Amino acid sequence: MAKVFIYPVNSLILSDLVERFEHKPLTMMNQVKEKVTNISLDSPPINITPEDPKIGLRYAAVEVPAGVRGRMALIGPLIEKTEAAIIVENPPANFGCVGCNRTNELMKYLVRDKGVPILEVKYPESNEDARDFVSKIAAFLQSLPKENPEEEGLPEEDEKPVEDEPAEKGAE
Repeated sequence: MAKVFIYPVNSLILSDLVERFEHKPLTMMNQVKEKVTNISLDSPPINITPEDPKIGLRYAAVEVPAGVRGRMALIGPLIEKTEAAIIVENPPANFGCVGCNRTNELMKYLVRDKGVPILEVKYPESNEDARDFVSKIAAFLQSLPKENPEEEGLPEEDEKPVEDEPAEKGAE
């Protein structure tokens, strides 16, 4: 199962397509869910820990607007995990919008710089374009490996390894 970064990073349509082909979509929604359900946050409307600004600074300089750094604190770790990417060019805002073009450009630059397999497709303008759009994405996802050699035999991220019961002290 490949970890696939999708752009726009909060597109439900792309996320669903990636899951249908048995890969893991790296999405903003999962990052936000983790933030708002994490007990380390004192008050959910603030949703920031002392570490978040430091994470954002790894991807954007101090001179960059705070919104870009804040978004990159969520998106940057996804880019580090990515093994493949799907980038949709010129999507409308309702297809999945981050709300900041500087963040969008930085995300795409970092993904391209990572050197992973990338599919770049234009947002479809007609029914025929939509069929081609889905076909290209399906072919790309089918070309990705289902299992990573370094992850074979390791438990999934969400699974916790089962520990053996401790041996009795006197049984030797």
